[in-house]
Amino acid sequence: MIAVIKTGGKQYLVQEGDVLTIEKLDAEPGQTVEFEVLLKAEGENVKVGAPMLLGKVSGEVVSHGRAKKIEVVKYKPKSRYTRRTGHRQHFTKVKIGKIS
Repeated sequence: MIAVIKTGGKQYLVQEGDVLTIEKLDAEPGQTVEFEVLLKAEGENVKVGAPMLLGKVSGEVVSHGRAKKIEVVKYKPKSRYTRRTGHRQHFTKVKIGKIS
């Protein structure tokens, strides 16, 4: 069984047992979180929500972390202007449990 869930302004295609890296959630490692279901499919049987289905997808928070640093550069030619900054995005790893 597969499902499409929505979290952090993005949609993810998940199966039971998948480990996802998603936008940071306010939950401690080991806690259970639930996601809204947009689509559920099992073989030929596909259910699409308008916009959501009644079921839920539960997952367990595995860990929190920060992604690799990306470098942001602003540059204006002929004016000796260069500005460099970096950014590391926070994320949460979630293991998908039951799709109901």
